[in-house]
Amino acid sequence: MDEKKRRRLSLVMWAVMFLLVCGLYVGQLGTGRREFKVKSHKWDKLMLVLEQIERNYVDSVAYGDLVEKILPHVMENLDPHSMYLPPVELEAAEESLEGNFSGIGIQFNVPADTAIVISVIAGGPSEKAGLLSGDRIVKIDGKVVAGVKLNQDSLVKMLKGPRGTKVNVEVKRDDLAELIPFEITRDRIPVKSVDVALKLDDGLGYVKLSKFSKTTYDEFMMAVASLKIEGIDTLVVDLRDNSGGYLGQALLLSNEFLSKGEAIVYMEGRNRKREEYKADGRGLCQDTELYVLINENSASSSEIFAGALQDNDRATIVGRRSYGKGLVQEPVYFSDKSGIRLTVARYYTPTGRCIQKPYGDDYGLDIVERYRHGEMFSADSIKKVDSLKYVTPKGKVVYGGGGIIPDIFVPVDTTGVTDFLVACNRKSLIVKYSNLLADRYRKELRKVETFEDMEKLVASIDMEGGFLSYARKNGVVPARGEWNESKEIVLLQLSGLLGRYTVLDDNAFYQYILRMDNVVDMVKQLRKEKQLQ
Repeated sequence: MDEKKRRRLSLVMWAVMFLLVCGLYVGQLGTGRREFKVKSHKWDKLMLVLEQIERNYVDSVAYGDLVEKILPHVMENLDPHSMYLPPVELEAAEESLEGNFSGIGIQFNVPADTAIVISVIAGGPSEKAGLLSGDRIVKIDGKVVAGVKLNQDSLVKMLKGPRGTKVNVEVKRDDLAELIPFEITRDRIPVKSVDVALKLDDGLGYVKLSKFSKTTYDEFMMAVASLKIEGIDTLVVDLRDNSGGYLGQALLLSNEFLSKGEAIVYMEGRNRKREEYKADGRGLCQDTELYVLINENSASSSEIFAGALQDNDRATIVGRRSYGKGLVQEPVYFSDKSGIRLTVARYYTPTGRCIQKPYGDDYGLDIVERYRHGEMFSADSIKKVDSLKYVTPKGKVVYGGGGIIPDIFVPVDTTGVTDFLVACNRKSLIVKYSNLLADRYRKELRKVETFEDMEKLVASIDMEGGFLSYARKNGVVPARGEWNESKEIVLLQLSGLLGRYTVLDDNAFYQYILRMDNVVDMVKQLRKEKQLQ
């Protein structure tokens, strides 16, 4: 069965199940061939099918199971972002946006077949119980989870649970022979939306925002306040790979940078009257010079924020064209803990641009198409439609048609990417070697308190020789010249990953990783040129 037929069948089956739930009724005509009358109501034919299934189908129908299978296909026939969420998926989606969940408060990875604690959340249950960075989780509630190839998702499910419940964890620590047992009481764990806030250069601050959750505005303002204390007058807000979240949080952040009466966004739909949102003039960052970083994975609320600031000539948008998600989803919850996200309107930027890109059968391949057509490497390859041209108050031309086109385009950076680096990444050698280094320098890592301490520790380690030896043992050897090309990437990634095993956590990681970030480099260059004018 081809895709179109499958989708058509899915839509029909969903409608049948929908009508069953609604308990609708239809009559029948007593003609010789049992012909049933189809009335003018849009659901009549489907009601007829429903009654025939109910009255005459050969076997009993497990309606509940059938509905669960059909609904996801039905919703995807409406648009790419309307969706049905069964109870487990709805809970996970809510947690990511609520800003907290119940668990034990650790960050870990599974580089081989054993979970290694990378960091322990300050003030969380695991810190109170005594877990440390570098601990290897061997047993959970008496069940061996090390060396049995359990995936990370399975481990997460075992560690998460209702607040107040207990979980028993046994870990292998350093060179101790015996396992160390911990009884940990699960509690609410904050989920950060601000990954890091740090000072890049004199007067230049950087905030990495991963999502728009319920706590985003508060986190963001605390981050900006701390940077202001350090003397920053220019701010970089990094929204790359930020898939969005709560509209209200994007409005609050936009309001901080805009003057009174300036438009932020408006939305409109067939059954939704136009709603406009404007700044109230009370923002604390109206005088802060601003750069916003976006890429092909910046979507929804990220695009609302970037579009509002671009259309009001308030910020310089740097990077690549954003995803193009401008559909407004409204949540509908059901008593069985499932729900739907139903598209009810579209977002429009202050100049009137629709953020949503066109959708069809190839919607999911849009990013691949951007690579294929060269858009990821050249601004000239970005398709612009003259009929969708708009002008900002200061005369800057912007385009609709899907996504936010940056003011300053920065291509995907392929510098240093060699076959050797690709092979290392395929085998996760950089991550795995960073874990070996963390074990080897565990005592030193626990003494690190500042980034200067981290720099001294990194300088004392022969990362280059050690990694090349490790890669060789794993069957990956650089060809002539490849190591010199890829060396900086490998060593900076190793340093950043190692830094995550300290109290500095992501602060150390990003200070290393941003050193090879061509988009951040572009911001520094633009700022320097502006200062020289």
